[in-house]
Amino acid sequence: MSPDAERASPERAERIERARLAVTAGDEGERLDRFVVARLPQLSRSQAQKLITDGHVTLSEGQPKPALEVWDGLVVDVEIPGVSAAAPAAEAIPIGILYEDDDLAAIDKPAGLVVHPGAGHAAGTLVNALLHHLKGLSGIGGVERPGIVHRLDRGTSGVLVVAKTDAAHRSLSKQFQDRAVTKEYLALVWGSVRPGLTMTQPIGRDPRRRQKMSTRARRARSAETRVLEAEPLGGVSFVRVAIGTGRTHQIRVHLSEAGHPVVADELYGGGRHSVPPRLAPIARLKRPFLHAARLVFAQPTTGEIVDVEAPLAPDLSQVLDLLRRASMKPDKESRE
Repeated sequence: MSPDAERASPERAERIERARLAVTAGDEGERLDRFVVARLPQLSRSQAQKLITDGHVTLSEGQPKPALEVWDGLVVDVEIPGVSAAAPAAEAIPIGILYEDDDLAAIDKPAGLVVHPGAGHAAGTLVNALLHHLKGLSGIGGVERPGIVHRLDRGTSGVLVVAKTDAAHRSLSKQFQDRAVTKEYLALVWGSVRPGLTMTQPIGRDPRRRQKMSTRARRARSAETRVLEAEPLGGVSFVRVAIGTGRTHQIRVHLSEAGHPVVADELYGGGRHSVPPRLAPIARLKRPFLHAARLVFAQPTTGEIVDVEAPLAPDLSQVLDLLRRASMKPDKESRE
């Protein structure tokens, strides 16, 4: 039986995957379950909690509990046993494939598509689409998350890399963990932004609204966001942003707290219901103007650099074109 057939069979136990995670000073004070998820992004927090309570997580010191605060020097050993859940079904959901080789594929994820099955999303996810479009996906994430190395928010479009083999999955996960992957995003934000703006405030769960992240969290993790380019458009700016880390909602949080929330991002203050006529195209947006534009990483087998770019999604591109035209009108009228 092939490895793919093994992963597709819910009755057959998969081999146990093991990971050894070292806690550093930057992780100190983080809950154990959140630390495990940050280092093993193929796991959800509920999966990490279950692994801990079921005895699949051991520590170099102390007794593992989901809420335990980790400390510098602690070593966390994780066993990920076979997943018994039924495998997702392949679905002919259209997705763009930007790059593909024997080890991985880079996908142009459309906005509105959830990355993997979960509560309220048993089908119609990117995983269902991947099973239709690709032959073979890594099994490290379990049957519900084949190939998934990292994630994008449901409302974010753009490039996302998936692994076809377990070896590629491990290599790519380590590159993300070691901050060896270049990640660039395009966003439309409120106000005039200067290129070179760098935000380094640590990010954690907002103490008042649990669905939000914040730089005011008691337990926060290091984060870095840099504005590489900025194009002023009369009250808003079109920016290219690079992130050195990959915290949840990182770009949205940092830009919002710098006074430049992402346009149409209601959660972080980017919603505007009254705008001047030149910004009227913003009303067309049905989601935050945020797009994962570029990933650069090492090919897991050859070590060669892979540089993948996703074109700006059509809904965002249309709004940007209209804003650019509107920003030129005053200059044209003054010349006349």
